[in-house]
Amino acid sequence: MSDHDPIRDLPTIASGAQAAPPAWARSQRELLREFEDAALTFVDRYARPDGTLPWRTQWPGMDGSDDPYEGFQGLPMLYLLGGGERLLSLARRQWEAVTWQWTEYGQIHREFDAYYDWMHHGEANNLLYLLAQADPTSFRERQRAVTFARLYTGEDPAAPNYDPARRLIRSPLTGSRGPRFTCTAEDWSTHREVLDNYPPPFEDLPGVTGPKCQWTDDAVYAEILDRMNARMTRGDVPLNLTSTSLMAHAYLYTGDARFRDWVLDYHEAWRARAERNGGIIPDNVGLDDVIGQYMDGAWWGGYYGWRWPHGASQLVEAVAIGSINAVLLDGKTAHLDLVRSQLDELWALGREEDDGWVTPYKHLDAGWTDFRPPDYRIPVACWSLSHEQQDLDRVLRLPGSERWGEPTDRMVKGNGAANSQHWFAYVQGGSPDYPNRILEVNHRQLQERMEQIRHDDGDPAEWDVHHWQNMSPVFPEGLVQLMHGTPLHLYHGGLQFATVRYFDAVARRTGLPPEVAALVERVDGSSATVHLVNCGNAHRDLVVQAGGFGEHVIEHATVLTGDGSSERQQVEGKWLRVRIGPGAQVRLRLALRRFANDPSYDTPWSTRADRPALLRGRDLDGPA
Repeated sequence: MSDHDPIRDLPTIASGAQAAPPAWARSQRELLREFEDAALTFVDRYARPDGTLPWRTQWPGMDGSDDPYEGFQGLPMLYLLGGGERLLSLARRQWEAVTWQWTEYGQIHREFDAYYDWMHHGEANNLLYLLAQADPTSFRERQRAVTFARLYTGEDPAAPNYDPARRLIRSPLTGSRGPRFTCTAEDWSTHREVLDNYPPPFEDLPGVTGPKCQWTDDAVYAEILDRMNARMTRGDVPLNLTSTSLMAHAYLYTGDARFRDWVLDYHEAWRARAERNGGIIPDNVGLDDVIGQYMDGAWWGGYYGWRWPHGASQLVEAVAIGSINAVLLDGKTAHLDLVRSQLDELWALGREEDDGWVTPYKHLDAGWTDFRPPDYRIPVACWSLSHEQQDLDRVLRLPGSERWGEPTDRMVKGNGAANSQHWFAYVQGGSPDYPNRILEVNHRQLQERMEQIRHDDGDPAEWDVHHWQNMSPVFPEGLVQLMHGTPLHLYHGGLQFATVRYFDAVARRTGLPPEVAALVERVDGSSATVHLVNCGNAHRDLVVQAGGFGEHVIEHATVLTGDGSSERQQVEGKWLRVRIGPGAQVRLRLALRRFANDPSYDTPWSTRADRPALLRGRDLDGPA
C-alpha cells in the first residue's frame, strides 16, 4: 500500500488570524452538538438495542415502510455536517433493522419495497442517499445501489418495471416485485382512515360529492378500487421521475454510463410527452405511451396527478427532481426547461387576488381549480442549481418576496424545508441577521420536540406508523443552508445538493472538523463567499469541496481581509485544503466553474478507482 497522502498535494490556504468567533459560529456548533445529543436520545427511546422498533406484531397493506426510514434520516445528515461517529453507525444499524422488520411484516422484499409509489419510495430512499454522502466507502451500500437501480433498467427479470422501448415505467406502483397492476382491498387497508381526509380520486363515485371521500365506507372503497384498477394502475405518471434519484445514486457510486443515460432518456421521454400535450405535462400515459389511454383521453386524473391527491405541489416536485438530476449528470442547465415550463404554464393560468398572484394546483373535469399562492420551494431549488437570470426572475416574481428574510417556526413533514425563500433572501444580500435567526428557530423547534419526547408515554402498539418521523428531533434546515449554501433537499426523494461541503482532513471523514463553523454568505453563478471559523483551541485542517458531488471546479480562492488586502490561491480542482489556527477565522471568495466535473461520491482520499469490483450473482436461468 502506498504511503502517498493525496490531501498533502491539494492547493492549501493557511490562516492564523485570530478574532472572537461571531455569534452565528458559536450558535452553529452548539446546535450541532444539541442535535447530536437529541438524536442519540431519540434512537435510545424509540428503537431496541438491535435497532428494531417496539411496535405492532403485524402491519398489513402496502403503506408505511417508508415512514420509519424517514424518522432516522437525520442521523446521516448530522454526520455529513460534522456530527460524531456514533451517528453513522446508528444510521446504518437503523436502515438494516427497519429493512428486516418490514420484510418480516411482508412489504419489503429483497431489501426494497415490494411495490408502492415513488413519493413513498423517495421518502424512504433519502436515508440511503444521505448515507452515501456521509460515507461512500461501504461495499454493501454500493452493491445495493446498483441492485436497486437494476430494478428500473429492465435488467431484473423478477421486477419488469421498465419498458426501455417506450421509455416508460409500467405502473405508478412498482418495486422489487415489479409493477402492481391490480390493487387489492388489503393493499390500502392501513391507509383508509388517512385518505378519508382527502378529496375523491374520481369524480364519478356513486354518492360522493366531496369535498372529501370516505374510504372507510366499504361500498365507496369497493368503487374506488374498481376505478383505480381500471384507470390508474397501468402506465406511467410524472411522479415516477423521482426514480431518477435512485439511478443518479448508482451513477455517483460507479460512474456507469448506463445509469446516467437512463436518467437522461427517461427525463427526455417526459419532456416529449409534455410537448405532445401542448406544454402541460400529462399526468398519465398508458402502456402504449398514449396520453389518457385509460382515462378516456383525459391528460389529467392519473395517480398523484393534477387531480388527486395533492395536484401541482407533488407533481411539479417530481418533475423538478427529474430535471435537477439530469442537470447533475449531464451538466446542462437546459434540462431545467421541463420544470420551468410547468412553473410558467401554471403562472400564466393564475390570477390576482387580495393577497397577490395565485395559481391553480389542480385540474378537474371542469378545468383548473384550487388557486393558491405558488410554491416557493421549486423556483428556489432551480435557481440554487443554475444561478441563471431566468430562474432568479421566477423567484422574484413570487408574491411576498419583498418581505422574505424572517424564518418561520412552522414544522413541516419530516422536518423538511420551510425557509428556502428566507435563505434565498439572505444569500442575495438581504436579511443580514438571518444566520442567527434560523439557528434560533431550529433551536426552539428542537426544544419543543424534546418536550414532546419526554411526555411521550403512550403504548407503542397504538402508535401511528408516522410516529418516528413525527417525533424526530433533528431540524437540519438551518445548518444545511448556512454550511452548504443550498436549500434542504426536495423532501420526497431529492438528492442533497451543496454549493460547498467539507471534509475533516485529519480524521479522513465527511463533515467539518470539531469546533469549526462555516457560513456561505453569498452565492452566484460564478462564485461563493465562505466564512470559516475555528471556535476551539487546536489547529484544524479541512478540505472544502465544490458542489455536493464534486461537480464544480474551484478556479481560484481569494482570502478576504478587513483591510482590503487579499491573497489568491490557484486551485483548478474540486478540492481546496484550509488549515486554520486556534481561534482563527478566514473568509474566502471561491471562483467557481459550475458543472465542470463528472459528479461522484468520491472523497479527497478515496475515489471510484480505489474501490473493489462489485459482486456478480449466478445466472440460475442460464444453460445447464
